[in-house]
Amino acid sequence: MAPRANWKGMLKLGFLSCPVALYTAVGGGDEIHFNMVNRRTGHRLRRLFVDAETGKPVERDQQVKGYEVDTDRYVVLTEEEIEAAIPDSTKTIEIEAFVPRDQVDRVAIDRPYYLAPTDAVGSEAFAVIRAACETAGVVGIGRTVLFRRDRVLMLCPEGPGFLANLLHFEYEMRDEAQAFDDIPDIKITGEMLDLARHIIGQKKGRFEPAKFEDRYETALMELIRAKQRGETIKPPAAPKRGQVIDLMAALRESAGVSAKPGRKSAAKSKTTAKSKTKRKAAPAARTTRRKAG
Repeated sequence: MAPRANWKGMLKLGFLSCPVALYTAVGGGDEIHFNMVNRRTGHRLRRLFVDAETGKPVERDQQVKGYEVDTDRYVVLTEEEIEAAIPDSTKTIEIEAFVPRDQVDRVAIDRPYYLAPTDAVGSEAFAVIRAACETAGVVGIGRTVLFRRDRVLMLCPEGPGFLANLLHFEYEMRDEAQAFDDIPDIKITGEMLDLARHIIGQKKGRFEPAKFEDRYETALMELIRAKQRGETIKPPAAPKRGQVIDLMAALRESAGVSAKPGRKSAAKSKTTAKSKTKRKAAPAARTTRRKAG
């Protein structure tokens, strides 16, 4: 049985069009969800909105949305006013451009959907658009109104259909410099880099999602079953703090190789240095900071 479509409409390229449907590519249907309950009675709790100043409950028909324009000053909007601001839905994904896949910023890529034709009559037009994208090595950029919002989509050929990713607008994306600008510019060379490459070579393989289990969900379900059986749950022991080790030694151990003859690890060198007379301090290493682009 085909899954339930999240959205149905038309895919349009110029004068070429066909009926299509969007199906979610990821879902959280199997995730464990909790309800808030009263510890004493076991009864489920319900949410109650109260006035921040008076502390009194506010009935549902008196609850409206407000946008804060200043401290404790709000512009109030009714549901009818918000509905009027939503763009008119034409139920059409109109492809506006074709671009190389690598030109789409990875930060812009949001939730994925599958796009497929909904009838045999439109399947041929759909196949023409998909084949043209695949042959040219490009993705289609389209826009439509989805879930009451104006959306931009990236259509990438996937099997006999398209993988349709929602794209973030530019104002939603943050500059990488906000996170990376304070990272020191450290040059890694020599044996340290060789060892790191060796470790990567040992772990090379194919991405197989089935190998990765959601350990949190599994542990939660085990906990729930244990509580149902009336078992006493003991908190896990606190993890031991890892000791500081020499980076080069850690790389060698991870790579499964021993130190090269004639070379001492940094840890051993430090120990030897302490037992000897004072030496002249080595000049401090300089680090440079990358300027924000």
